[in-house]
This record gives sequence, structure tokens and C-alpha cells, in this order.
Amino acid sequence: MLPDQDLFRTAVLVLSALLLFLYGLEHFSKELQAIGSDRLPRWLGLATRQRLGGFALGAGVTAVVQSSSAVSALVVALVNAGTLSFAGSLAVLLGAKVGTTSTAWLVSYELTHLGPYLIVLGGLLTMLPFTIRVVGRAIFYFGFIFFALDLVSESLEPLQNAPWVLDLLARAEVPWMGLLIGIVLTVVLQSSSVVSGLAIVLVQQGALQPLGAVAVVVGATLGTTATSLIASIPMDRFARRAAQMNLLFNAVGVLLILPFLAPFGEWALRQGGSAGQAVALANLSFNLGVALLFLPFTGWMGRYFAPPGEPQPSAENAAV
Repeated sequence: MLPDQDLFRTAVLVLSALLLFLYGLEHFSKELQAIGSDRLPRWLGLATRQRLGGFALGAGVTAVVQSSSAVSALVVALVNAGTLSFAGSLAVLLGAKVGTTSTAWLVSYELTHLGPYLIVLGGLLTMLPFTIRVVGRAIFYFGFIFFALDLVSESLEPLQNAPWVLDLLARAEVPWMGLLIGIVLTVVLQSSSVVSGLAIVLVQQGALQPLGAVAVVVGATLGTTATSLIASIPMDRFARRAAQMNLLFNAVGVLLILPFLAPFGEWALRQGGSAGQAVALANLSFNLGVALLFLPFTGWMGRYFAPPGEPQPSAENAAV
């Protein structure tokens, strides 16, 4: 076991690295939202006229922004503003579930070592004229995310052989415990991307078994709905219902997969090239499966579950 002083120092290092990761994720998301702030609401309004368009845009935006929590909160805000219909928001929320798995794939292929290069490139681009400068800031924070993940990985190394850590991580192999750990961590950190990236880092270090990591990332998909639920509290009933439907999608998916979580994880291990890639594959497969389960019914659900008297998007917001 680590001495108390070393344990405290390691805990501070891990916490600071996680905070840096969250900081980079938040600012990367803000920079990209600033780039598309004038166009994104109109894109959403146009794309959601058909459910596949809304699904594809939700997945694409989330994959770029690297945060389903941010996109879900944005969707809830747009419903509240009347820019996005309640039925249209459901397809975007389902797409966001799939798009958020991009972080896990980037970590599983160990691309985080590119962080310093992206930081330098982004920093250089910020010295150029305004348009390029904005893109440079986004690249800088994208590299910052990778750099922080590398710090997380390095700071966790001293804990790999600590008995209490191994005991805690071993509990994640029990499906419901793994789910609970994923839910709690995501609610606390407000980011499923952080939790899924952390789970894969631990798998790559051999500190967490792949089957336990699969349970954690599945639980993270349920925990991430907390952000949109919190964001919807001061908004109207349509925004609150959109956030509630986001919770419903994830909760039903988790309940359906729970009895089959072990064989599902074993299937991912057989298909994945490495343990980390297997976890990323399980993350993608679960979220894609839930999205495909509900996507054909978003029109019906939009009519059945919407509160009465839904406001129509304004002509200005619906214009190209």
C-alpha cells in the first residue's frame, strides 16, 4: 500500500488532471459552439424536419464537440426557445448518444499522445487573423483534452497495485456495481466522455478488467442525462419533457442490457482488436442499439409524450 503522503499526492495529481480534462472539454465545446452559434440553430431546425437528418446532425455535432451533455443542454434550450420542435429534439438526442462515443475511440487507439502537437499548432494559429484564430483556439483546447488524458494516465500509475484500488475496481465486474460506479462518476463529473476515457485508460493499464469497464461506460450513458435534467429545471414544460425523454431512452437501454451485460462484454472482447478498443466498441454498440430502437418511433413519441399546446418554431428560426 502507498504511504499516506504518497497517496495524498497521487490523489491530488489525479484530481488536478481530471479537472484539467474537464476544463479543456468545456472550453473546446464553447469554442466550437461560438464558431457555429449563428448557424447551428438553423441547421437543427432544417435537419429535424426528417428524423434521420436530426439523428445524423446530433451524432456529428456531438462527435465534434466531444460532449453529449453540452449538446443535450443546447437541445433543451432550443426547445425552450421554440427554435426546435419537441419531436425533432428526440432524434437529435438519440444522435448525441452515438456521437459521444468518439472520445472512447480516440482514447482506445492511444491518440492522446498527439495532445502537445495540437496545443502547439492551435497556439500558433491563434496568432493569425481572426477567422483562423477562432479555429486555432478550438484546436488548442482539443489538444488540451488529449494532454490532460495523458496526465490522468500517468498520475494513475502509482495506484495500479494499491490493494484498496484493486478491490474497488474489481467490484465493477459485478454488472450492477459497474453500472452504479459509471452513473455516480458521470453525475459527479458531468461528462460521460471523461468517465469512458478514464475507464479505457484503466483497462490499458491493466488496473480494470474489460468486462468491468463495459459496465462502467454503460452506466455513464445513464449518468450523463443529469446535465440536461438540471438545465431544464428553470425552462418550460416542453424543455423539461425533452430532458425527461432523454433520461427515458437511456434508462430503458440500461434495463434491457443489464441481464445480458456479461455476454455483451464478452462479444465486444471477441470483436475488438485490443481490450481498450473492445470497450469502445461496446460503448458504440450499446448507444447505437438504443438509438436504432427508438428512432423509428420519435414521430409517434413526439405526439404522444409532448405536453399540450406545443409552440411552433418561428418563421425566422426555421429559415435557411
